[in-house]
Amino acid sequence: MSILARLALAVALILAGALPASAQQGSLTIASGGPTTETPDPRARYNGWMSNQTGVTETLMGIDYDLNLYPRVAENIEQTAPTTWRVTLREGVTFHDGSPVTAQAVIDAIAPISQEDHGGYNARIASLLDLAGMTADGDRVIVFETNSPNAAFPWTLSEPGIAVLGPASDAFPINATGPYVFKEAIPGQLYRADANPNYRLGAPGLSEVRVVAADDPATAALAFEAGEVDMVINYPETDFERIQSTGAQGFSAPTTRLYFYSVNAANGPMANPLIRRAVSLAIDRQGVVDATLAGVGGIPAGTIFPAGLGWAADIAPSYDPAAAEKLLAEAGAVKEGGRWMLDGSPLEIDIVTYSSRAALSPTAELTQAFLQAIGVTANVRVGEYGASNDAIAAGTADLFLQAWVSTPQGDPGAFPEALVKTGAGSNAGGYSNPRLDKLLDEGRLTFDEEKRASIYDDVQKAIADDAALIPVFHVSQVNVARPGLKGYKVHPTETYWVTHEITLEE
Repeated sequence: MSILARLALAVALILAGALPASAQQGSLTIASGGPTTETPDPRARYNGWMSNQTGVTETLMGIDYDLNLYPRVAENIEQTAPTTWRVTLREGVTFHDGSPVTAQAVIDAIAPISQEDHGGYNARIASLLDLAGMTADGDRVIVFETNSPNAAFPWTLSEPGIAVLGPASDAFPINATGPYVFKEAIPGQLYRADANPNYRLGAPGLSEVRVVAADDPATAALAFEAGEVDMVINYPETDFERIQSTGAQGFSAPTTRLYFYSVNAANGPMANPLIRRAVSLAIDRQGVVDATLAGVGGIPAGTIFPAGLGWAADIAPSYDPAAAEKLLAEAGAVKEGGRWMLDGSPLEIDIVTYSSRAALSPTAELTQAFLQAIGVTANVRVGEYGASNDAIAAGTADLFLQAWVSTPQGDPGAFPEALVKTGAGSNAGGYSNPRLDKLLDEGRLTFDEEKRASIYDDVQKAIADDAALIPVFHVSQVNVARPGLKGYKVHPTETYWVTHEITLEE
């Protein structure tokens, strides 16, 4: 069976029973990642991303298309002491079941995030919140107490997992406040929501939103061309120009998603910062963008935040193979017969990544080629995310190519804290730098915005100087839709897709 035929069969199997023969009137069907459970609790794992993207759930605070923080279900937020925040709710907001949104309801929704025995438990979000307690001051004010001063706290309340939820019922298993009401989820296949006619900002422009699981970009592209879906999130960049020539709408805009290498800093060659810096200098980032993203999908990265979208330090990407070789020599490597040797053995770097994003594998393979061009042996293994992470943690790999949104809540602290702070949950490679740890702590404790910006400039410089991780490019999300989709645009955090204003004309 040909590759095309196998992909077509995969489309049929994935979509069987989940899609109508043609799109329903007013229904928008999107191909993207699918749900993992029948009722995906927005607080657990990253379920809140889909419920936020589809307009089911909303948060107290939001991030606009310029990465500015704004009150969403909240009316305002006020800091009254170093560890005390008062959040006032908007008047008249109701849950999908018609009951009012109250301060106590919000407290009851957030509390399970920190309860290990609850299905909504989320250690990642609990760490971001760092709550000492919550109390209601009347029906409209929540008083949050944090364990320590935290300048990022207002931004944290835009995290999709901190959804405003009411009591669940059979009729409303996800009882939220958004323009669309959760109806069903079929694990690995479908997430469906219907219009909320009582939405406070006006009736939604669609009758239904459907997300069908198509984790493989090529499979999603085939489903779109077959007319089985109306929209594809993360369409293959190399086919973006061609598909628009068929009449499809194309949407591409910069996001804060960064393709980067985390490093095994505990053992092996990448434990040496000179070798880490050499590897970084050996990567032709513009060449990667041109080859893997067809020139439409990304910008070479010199630092973890993209220029023009806030917080980015002035650190340009650098490609200098000659300087890379000088660093290898400084690290004690010796070039023999065109190959670099270290401690009497070939210098060999093992790269791991995963396959759910089309640009990951070719980026790893190009990195392999760039390293081999200067005489460094490199190997690439493509598997699942968890297996790649485990390989770095176990010391059986040296570089892990990943793709993360670097400001998911708009604030600059969460991303480096998760990946390069000593002992952090996603710091599988064991990187440790006391100076960087101190800077990250200062960033949390500093409330003056100018001083915070300066601190995070220093954070980025420290990461670059030590090659604590190696940024490759910031991706521009590339999406396609059939003609007639109105009111949609790419959000820089990727966590907003469907608003009440979006329509799909026949």
